[in-house]
Amino acid sequence: MQRSVLAAFGLVTVLAGCSSAPMIDGLPANVGLPAGTPERPATPYQYPAVHDMPPPRPTQPMSEEQQKKLENELAAVRDRQEAREEPKKPGQITKKKAVPANNAQNGGVKTNP
Repeated sequence: MQRSVLAAFGLVTVLAGCSSAPMIDGLPANVGLPAGTPERPATPYQYPAVHDMPPPRPTQPMSEEQQKKLENELAAVRDRQEAREEPKKPGQITKKKAVPANNAQNGGVKTNP
């Protein structure tokens, strides 16, 4: 009986040595942390909730009709802006037109086949 009590006491002592409690805080100052070590934070760090899903959006996505209408409106605005010709000032540099896609490989230089 005494052996089992001693064995249980020894087991408890060994397991207490492996506990996850910060034992270094309980050590004397000359044995514990080095000088100039910052204090532990009062509250533990909060890790970001990586597995939480965001709340549902308050608005619904556009329907096909709404998207087509918006594309048409944007195209109309673009066409109006391109059609509006600004008066050219003397010495103003004019923009060059983009190179067509079929001539893009050779830098816009037309070659005779």
